[in-house]
Amino acid sequence: MSERTSEKISAGMREQIDALQSVDFEEKARKILAREPLLSARDVEVTFSLRGNKLTAIRRTSLDLYEGETLAIVGESGSGKSVFTKCFVGMLDKNGSITHGSIMYQGEDLAQFREKDWLKIRGRKIAMVTQDPMTSLNPLKTIGYQIQESVELHQGLRGKAARHEVYRILKAVGISEPERRYRQYPHEFSGGMRQRVVIAVAVACRPQILICDEPTTALDVTIQAQILDLIRRLQKEQNMTIIYITHDLGVVANVADRVAVMYGGQIIEIGMANEVFFHPLHPYTWALLSALPQLGVKGEKLPAIDGTPPNLFNKISGDAFAPRNRRALNIDFLEEPPMYEVTATHMVKSWLQDPRAPKVEQPQSIQRLSETNKNEGTDPNAYHPHLDPNRETLIEVRDLQVTFGSGRKKFVAVDHVNFEIYKGETFSLVGESGSGKTTIGRAIVRINPVTHGEVLFRGERISGKISREMDTKVIRSMQMIFQDPMASLNERAKVDYIISEGLINYHLYEDEPDRQDKVQRALREVGLLPEFSSRFPHEFSGGQRQRIGIARSLIMQPQFIVADEPISALDVSIRAQVLNLLNDLKKSRGLTYLFIAHDLSVVRFISDRIAVIHKGRIVELAEAEELFAHPLHPYTRALLSAVPNPNPYIERNKKLLVYDPSVHQYKTDKPVWTEILPGHFVYGNEPELDGYRREVGL
Repeated sequence: MSERTSEKISAGMREQIDALQSVDFEEKARKILAREPLLSARDVEVTFSLRGNKLTAIRRTSLDLYEGETLAIVGESGSGKSVFTKCFVGMLDKNGSITHGSIMYQGEDLAQFREKDWLKIRGRKIAMVTQDPMTSLNPLKTIGYQIQESVELHQGLRGKAARHEVYRILKAVGISEPERRYRQYPHEFSGGMRQRVVIAVAVACRPQILICDEPTTALDVTIQAQILDLIRRLQKEQNMTIIYITHDLGVVANVADRVAVMYGGQIIEIGMANEVFFHPLHPYTWALLSALPQLGVKGEKLPAIDGTPPNLFNKISGDAFAPRNRRALNIDFLEEPPMYEVTATHMVKSWLQDPRAPKVEQPQSIQRLSETNKNEGTDPNAYHPHLDPNRETLIEVRDLQVTFGSGRKKFVAVDHVNFEIYKGETFSLVGESGSGKTTIGRAIVRINPVTHGEVLFRGERISGKISREMDTKVIRSMQMIFQDPMASLNERAKVDYIISEGLINYHLYEDEPDRQDKVQRALREVGLLPEFSSRFPHEFSGGQRQRIGIARSLIMQPQFIVADEPISALDVSIRAQVLNLLNDLKKSRGLTYLFIAHDLSVVRFISDRIAVIHKGRIVELAEAEELFAHPLHPYTRALLSAVPNPNPYIERNKKLLVYDPSVHQYKTDKPVWTEILPGHFVYGNEPELDGYRREVGL
């Protein structure tokens, strides 16, 4: 590595490098610089023709990709990540085209390829794993048939030889009983298993370059860790070069050798992972990292990015990030910055690197990156409702059981669950998909019927058969924010009607001006403009649609809100905005939340107390910091071990724990729900509870 690179590494980072020799970025940098690029994109411009207008999605950007490396491309939705990499595999939409530049690969310019030319490259040399496995798999064909298609086309095998190759690939991607699974259809697989099948289809082609487009976005942290480990293993076995497209910086810290940050259709910073994480230089990279909940201070606002990404239909003058950059210089609005070389491996497109520019310190939150293995900071003045001696129990769940189906097909989704939620707190439910989190939330707000037990609201039973007056009270007092704002919003209705539907149904307004005034106030409260009321949902970004869903809940003046995975599909910057909004509304309105999520870094930042649920039963419940400091149940430990950490050194050396339910001997010694420490409950039998007591020093 060059002397300049060495100088950029701080003393603290030096200590970490010395202590963690398995993550040697200096050695990787030397290897990368010694090679010729495997693929070289130069001044690439991609335009789309939409309704007679021209959208420039990629604006003269360049990238070198080296053999055997893992490159992560990060940025908000609409920054151009997917469009740029689709150019490498000839998968641009019909109305999109490369209008400038070159993409050199094995002596040929991919930018000049026609569809017939791509047959010798796509799949065979460069393959792609898409974000949603269900849309990329044919629901009418078995998964074995779909993998075998790739084997026959790209490996030239036929019949029994091709089928045995499919069995081998299924085993390689971690799918057991390949002979039986070969005959199954996509709907018979879980989300994580479907993602493995999509990876199997891609690696069956034996590609030299594998592009993974958001391969773990909707997966649980435990499944995500398994998929990342799988791709890393396949990369070593087949000597592949990997491109990850993601907005999850924890994933980037886990897998990337180099990181490219995209904004407004351009790469604005690129460097080794340690350089981009520990020494970021572009204000946009600072903003992305600062918005991570892991770097936030509990009780304080996360640093969110103001404004919205640029409109690429318009010509952009100067630095595209300037209108959202609080540290912008005058020249940022006038002239586009060049790409400055900071080290041999680190380049940044920012006027702040010009020798004439003023010196600007990076945010303190980024300086905390090296300390993310410790507990997060907490505001010492933060109010904790569950610790208040005069606390009021708002929701009480007693021995709750929810079942679906009957007879042999009966399925117990929630099994004998007990907890209380106090007025003013955020109580979180975490667990893997299918654990029963959403079922509990929907049972509380009376969407799902309760099979056994009861739910109390302010001491009154609201489950089962209740009076019409009580039902109306529940609807007005309790609302739900759904996971997918696009699916939960009526796409044929305008925002004005969507938000005021509850007002109309329950006659909660005096006259038309009063209704419109309430809608506009609700929009302003969630940070949207009143004029948005005349638009349709498809005209908004994901974060704006989620704000509309929140406004729809708020207009009923509820006391309690079930937030069901409200930020799981959002960019890190928009996620910070929504988390800040939820916390602000909690303070200004005195709201109480049941927050449902599988992202424990988010849960830790926003929660007062956390309950961990596994297969319909709560196995541990404690104050947020207590749970992270002293997890007792093995399932809780497995979840926490899989939480992505934005510190590359910690992330790559963490030990992933796998939960094995067979460790519990419950046939003879039955488990019970026990308070081990004040406020810290765990589910276990007597020998397990004795072990937990010893761990906490009792």
